[in-house]
Amino acid sequence: MSLTANELQTYLSALVTGDLKLSTMIWGPPGVGKSSVVAQVAARHGLDFVDVRLSQLAPTDLRGLPVPEADGQGGGVSRWYPPEFLPRGGQGVLFLDEVNMAPPTMQGMAQQLILDRRVGSYELPDGWFVWAAGNRKEDRASVFDMPAPLANRFLHLTVRPDFDSWRAYALARGLHEHVIAFLTFRPELLWRLDPQQPAWPSPRAWEMAARLHRAGLDATPAIGDAAGAEFSAFVRLYEQLPDLGTVLEGRGAGLRLPDEPSVRYAAVVGLAARAKNADEAHHAFTWLADNAGPEWLQLYVATLVSKFQAIGQLADLADLIGRDERLATLVQGTLELTEGM
Repeated sequence: MSLTANELQTYLSALVTGDLKLSTMIWGPPGVGKSSVVAQVAARHGLDFVDVRLSQLAPTDLRGLPVPEADGQGGGVSRWYPPEFLPRGGQGVLFLDEVNMAPPTMQGMAQQLILDRRVGSYELPDGWFVWAAGNRKEDRASVFDMPAPLANRFLHLTVRPDFDSWRAYALARGLHEHVIAFLTFRPELLWRLDPQQPAWPSPRAWEMAARLHRAGLDATPAIGDAAGAEFSAFVRLYEQLPDLGTVLEGRGAGLRLPDEPSVRYAAVVGLAARAKNADEAHHAFTWLADNAGPEWLQLYVATLVSKFQAIGQLADLADLIGRDERLATLVQGTLELTEGM
């Protein structure tokens, strides 16, 4: 079952809401946000989150160590003391990351935890979900084959790169608008595996790139030479932008939107990313309505709706619907589209 990051989040949330403690395996290429989605779902539902990297453990790290205990009659037994990272109570998600990068002996040890919710003398508390993640062989990841008995104990979900899901995440996280605008212009560069290079574009890499860019550093070490060169050229186009702050304040009557498409992408996404409330959002919309065609208005509204939804400013969306019939139509259409996905 192939899902976007947003769809994966919805599916996992449904498992939590329905209290379906079915072991779930999440497949996908590196850097698409598998671990991030799981952590976000746990946080949204108020669940504890324990991230266990099986590839970094030995079997005794999971089962625990045998410790002799005397029985008072000259004999004794060995008891297995489980590791401290396994939960003892409460409710949460036990996330077994990089599960198929672990060698077969480690996967065999994990199989008992996944199937029986116990390993050695340890038993997973009832309030915990067991989810796992791994990369696929076609992504050039160094993985082992998952044994059929272990695979048959999982639900299997595959997450694929998706720009709309990433945009909502990026806007909610406040990633640099230059990165969001660039990938709106070049969404095919959101994820592009290059096994010949150590750095290449992925959702995870672009988040690192945004942090580097905000600090005034070159983003190339995160996303690779080719994507880095395109991104740098795009950023230089920002020098051609009108004063977006003036537009958001409602004083953009004398300003014009440049004709170059890449500059228009930068301006439209920049306005949506910077709008702090319904007033600023409406000022930007009316300015764009006077300076750009319907396709740019649709891009602006789609980005704005994604942002306000991601940061929980639903009251501003409701306010916008009542301000302008053209804007209301676009907002409602975008909302219906996202609800139907």
